[in-house]
Amino acid sequence: MKQVLFSTLIALTLLFTPASRAQEKPKVTHVEDVIYARKFGTALTLDVFQPAKPNGAGIIAVMSGGWFSSHDSIKVGSFAPYLDRGYTVFAVVHGSQPRFIIPEVAQDMHRAVRFIRHHAAKYGIDASKLGVTGGSAGGHLSLTLGTQGAPGKPDAKDPIDRESSAVQAVACFFPPTDFLNYGETGEDAVGVGVLKNFKPAFGSRADTTEERQKYGREISPIYFIASNLPPTLIIHGNADKLVPIQQAESFVKKAQDAGAKAKLVVKEGQAHGWADMGKDSLRFADWFDEHLLGLKPN
Repeated sequence: MKQVLFSTLIALTLLFTPASRAQEKPKVTHVEDVIYARKFGTALTLDVFQPAKPNGAGIIAVMSGGWFSSHDSIKVGSFAPYLDRGYTVFAVVHGSQPRFIIPEVAQDMHRAVRFIRHHAAKYGIDASKLGVTGGSAGGHLSLTLGTQGAPGKPDAKDPIDRESSAVQAVACFFPPTDFLNYGETGEDAVGVGVLKNFKPAFGSRADTTEERQKYGREISPIYFIASNLPPTLIIHGNADKLVPIQQAESFVKKAQDAGAKAKLVVKEGQAHGWADMGKDSLRFADWFDEHLLGLKPN
């Protein structure tokens, strides 16, 4: 199972990498293995990519496929659309399933945002200008931050935990958004059905139908949409069998109905990944330019 998920994550990373840029060596500073948390004796780390001419904003890249995360998937070429425009990129590796389940993985991401915000001055970014991006499970975690980013605890012993985990913009590929209505109304995918091969990521709470109904709401971003959702862009193929496009359609509609800014770009005939995804990452960069930097779209 782990090998399959790892292969998927690597494939997504390569898809995000424009072929013309893969062999180049961007003039960036790469700081590896920055520890943002420790969990059960394990260090959780992120890599920082700082461009030669930073624009003061940060992009959090969620390194996740099937809720499995690996440093081997971090490739500077995949961040070229952001680095070229001056964004500082934080490539976050979270605790992986099967050891850690989705709610625990989500907490890793909240912690990573708080860590980045706490050290914003060190990395030359504005703490109020953070965007997040990812694909598939990484998209799900991006939307989890977008819908559930929250203030820290003022009385927390660790000053990092006093920081907010909110982000200011989201742009992601084909994210699961509603595990209780997966592809159609009432379709349960909480570690069963279409997502049965990902059962370890859901853990023991996916063992019974009754518990899955409660659990599914807790881990589905769609149930946390509010009018203050940060501007959100989703790109999704309408031939995706693993994550049905209905997941993006329903999320965006509910967000728009709530008065939030959300947009869906449909890739006709495309499945769970496609050859020129690197070009679509440029749309993400445009989105962040508009909503983090206030630049007018072309």
